[in-house]
Amino acid sequence: MNLKESVSSLAKDLLGVALLLVFLLLFFNIEKIKSSVSLSNLPDSLVNVNTIFISIIIEAFPFILLGVFVSALIQIYVSEDTIQKFLPKNALGALIPAAILGAIFPICECAIVPVVRRLIKKGMPLHVGVVFLVGAPILNPVVVASTYYAFRSNPTVLYSRFGLAFILAIVIGAIIYFIFRKNSDQLKWSKEELMGKQVTQIVTPTTKPNRVKQTMYHAADEFFMMGKYLIAGAFIAALFQTFLDRSILQALGSNDYSSTFVMMVFAYVLSLCSEADAFVAASFANNFTTGSIIAFLVYGPMLDLKNTVMLLAFFKTKFVLVFMATVTTVVFISVMFLQLFIL
Repeated sequence: MNLKESVSSLAKDLLGVALLLVFLLLFFNIEKIKSSVSLSNLPDSLVNVNTIFISIIIEAFPFILLGVFVSALIQIYVSEDTIQKFLPKNALGALIPAAILGAIFPICECAIVPVVRRLIKKGMPLHVGVVFLVGAPILNPVVVASTYYAFRSNPTVLYSRFGLAFILAIVIGAIIYFIFRKNSDQLKWSKEELMGKQVTQIVTPTTKPNRVKQTMYHAADEFFMMGKYLIAGAFIAALFQTFLDRSILQALGSNDYSSTFVMMVFAYVLSLCSEADAFVAASFANNFTTGSIIAFLVYGPMLDLKNTVMLLAFFKTKFVLVFMATVTTVVFISVMFLQLFIL
């Protein structure tokens, strides 16, 4: 690494540390700031952006921490040979086990990106990682419990959400496999990662590394790397939530087609954590169709503003655009089918 790259890397790290310190300072001193600064002089929209931004960050940070520690544990304790050993040899046959695996980990869409990124770096096929990426944020037990409590009076939403998520995760994984099977390396690799990859192939360590220390180092690196993109995504989501005219979208939600589209837009823009989105969806139940509520609950955890920013940071742009188009199309068509023939 030359001097210019070293300075650039150091500047990014310092910026990440500064942003985290500012966030912690504001978080722990919010009451003092409120009492010393008159918010009445600020525009309501600015106060609203700040409130939504902070709420998204507070909601997402615990799950980012969970995700980066899981990612670090995978990096240190899970070898490429282990992943290859447990994955079915048949490419399409690996899709169903991946969807089932997604139901085990209590990881939301905020934390799933670093985990999937690490698994793919360890040798997991791209399409299998995609199944985990779209399935785990919905199928995990915490989301099952929150959806049950939010829709106790309407179990159709509960069953439809998880049944549809399981099937669509497999379908989306299969589509990604056929599109990218000739070029499955869709991660963005830094120079340091590529150099490290080459070194590990050539050099065999003579001393046993301290795995606990390595886990902490990797978790810290992942946290600052993911954190800055989460902050950017949360800020964009807060701007959309504040300045998007929801009354216009609600006016469009009068039939099955437009209401499904509107609720998918809401899911993308609101960028809610999947552990909490069921309670927000329940508040829309009187104004939108059951199918559109299901679309909201399925589409949001698979794709929203904040995880789009994170995906663009760590995956190639072409893959992200194809992924977004695939998820949007598949969810919309499947919900339309559900409304026409089942609900």
